[in-house]
Parts: sequence; structure tokens; C-alpha cells
Amino acid sequence: MTGSTPSPSAAPARRSRRRTAGAVAVLVAAAVTAAFALTLDDSGDRKEKAGEPAAVTGSADPAPADESLPALARREASDPLAVGPADAPVVLIEYSDFQCPFCGQFARTTEPELLRSYVEKGILRIEWRNFPIFGEESERAALAGWAAGQQQKFWEFHEVAYGKPRERNTGEFDAEHLVAMAREAGVADIERFQADLASDRARDAVLKDQQEGYHLGVTSTPAFLVNGRPILGAQPTDTFKSAVEKAAQAAKTAKAAGR
Repeated sequence: MTGSTPSPSAAPARRSRRRTAGAVAVLVAAAVTAAFALTLDDSGDRKEKAGEPAAVTGSADPAPADESLPALARREASDPLAVGPADAPVVLIEYSDFQCPFCGQFARTTEPELLRSYVEKGILRIEWRNFPIFGEESERAALAGWAAGQQQKFWEFHEVAYGKPRERNTGEFDAEHLVAMAREAGVADIERFQADLASDRARDAVLKDQQEGYHLGVTSTPAFLVNGRPILGAQPTDTFKSAVEKAAQAAKTAKAAGR
């Protein structure tokens, strides 16, 4: 049959294309990691690994974006761990741990302002990524957040979990407390919540987020991408507002230019 048998030169050509594609993928991964690493602070990272919360770190001016980073935005309209329109001109991706004190600081002080000023106006979408780094309770909390999301209550759970400063690894995120948080968040079917929390789907979803962060070079929380521009740490609210506004203007300019 015509076309069913490759020519003698086809296999080497395919191998060559595969090698080229593989080399490109490695270079892109290296560029992504390097772009994110521009904001990492070594002393803060050492404190995280020692079990201490990192200080507010990172550059006040976001590092230049690598062109491959904006593609990490999933923009799935049905994503329960995201808020804001899927076609918003700006996407903020947040890598966080429910036991991280600076993640809580961001959630209580900066995020509400971003919701009011940009999400509600259709300018910004926030996409959460589970990035548990403080051990078993962090992992359980991540699974619980995902499970709450299966009943469209992730952000309510997020609000409860971050509603006040909490001591890390002292039982505040044990199974009993997580169920209590789910009830407070309005999760209706607690049996389903517990089943979802213990499911392979939950573990796979959390692992997917973790792997994405590790591939970027994330080693501490919170870490953010604003249309591909990295920001590390609970920076002042004005830093995030400035990043969002610059990204929105850049998106508007690109759209006007037909890009």
C-alpha cells in the first residue's frame, strides 16, 4: 500500500527530529528554572529547610518573564482551585502550603485586595497550586483543599484554613481538624469529602502541582507567577498590584498589535 512503508532515510530523519525536540525541551526547562531562580533568596531557603519560616524574600521588581512561563496557566473554566474568568488578560499562579505563615499573610492581607481590584473586574485570574513542603500535615491539608474543591468549596476552605495564624505541625491540620474546617467551609457531603481526600485522584493532583513547582525551581512558599513573571514571598500588596497592572497593560498592547 502506498505510504505504508517508510523509505530507508525516514527512520534516521525521525531520530534526528526526536533528538532536536529533546534538546529544545531541555533548554526550555533550563530557561524556566533559571527565570524563576532569579527571585530566590539563599538565606530564606536555608531557613525553610531548617524548619523556620523564610522572611519576606524576592525582588520587589519581578524578574523578566521567560516566554514559556505564561503557558503554565491552565485557564480551565471548570477548575475549582481557580477564581476569575478563564480568559482574563492576567493570570497569577500561586504555589502555596496551608501551613506556611507567609502564605497565610498573603491570603489575609493581599489576596482580598487583588480579588476586589482585579478579579471582580475580570482583569485577573488566580490559579492555586498545592505545594506542601512542611511534612505530613501540609500534605493532608493540600489533599483536603482539593477534596473541598470537588464540592466547589475550595476557596471557602482556603479562607477557613488561612483565617488565622496557626502553629505548624502541632495537630491543627490533623484529620479531625480538617473535617471541622470542611464543615465550616460549607462542604455538604463530609463522607464524600473524606473519600475524596483519601483518593488516588487527590494524591495525583497534588503531586502534579508539586512537580510543576519543582521543575520551575520553587523551593519555598509562597511563590507566584504573574503572566510568567516570578515573585517570591509575601511581598507588599503594592508589588502585586504593580505586577498585575503592568501585565494587564502589556496584554492590552499585545492584543492591539494583533499578537
